[in-house]
Amino acid sequence: MSELTPLPLDPARLGELTFNETGLIPTVVQSQSTKEVLMLAWMNREALEQTFKTGRMWYWSRSRQELWCKGETSGDRQYLREAFLDCDGDTLLFKIEQTGQGACHTGAPTCFFRSMSDADN
Repeated sequence: MSELTPLPLDPARLGELTFNETGLIPTVVQSQSTKEVLMLAWMNREALEQTFKTGRMWYWSRSRQELWCKGETSGDRQYLREAFLDCDGDTLLFKIEQTGQGACHTGAPTCFFRSMSDADN
């Protein structure tokens, strides 16, 4: 099992974030080791605070309208390693350690496995 590494959440940085009209902020999730983008998810303030407090990745499910911790049902857990906000404060980037089969609910290592170009097929 991977080591939990809660990080201190800087209150000043938290105050710099711009959540959308529904209280959410887009969150890019990247493998710390491979640098591959694994998924895009949404966080509300509670998910963000839980992520820093526990060292595990928490998100807000727009479809289920509930907070969820990645891997609680699938076993494909994500462990927080680094966190960044973009220059506008309206997008987050988390570098994580992924365990299990992968980040995607389909079982794929990343959610970005389908090409948009006919040239790639």
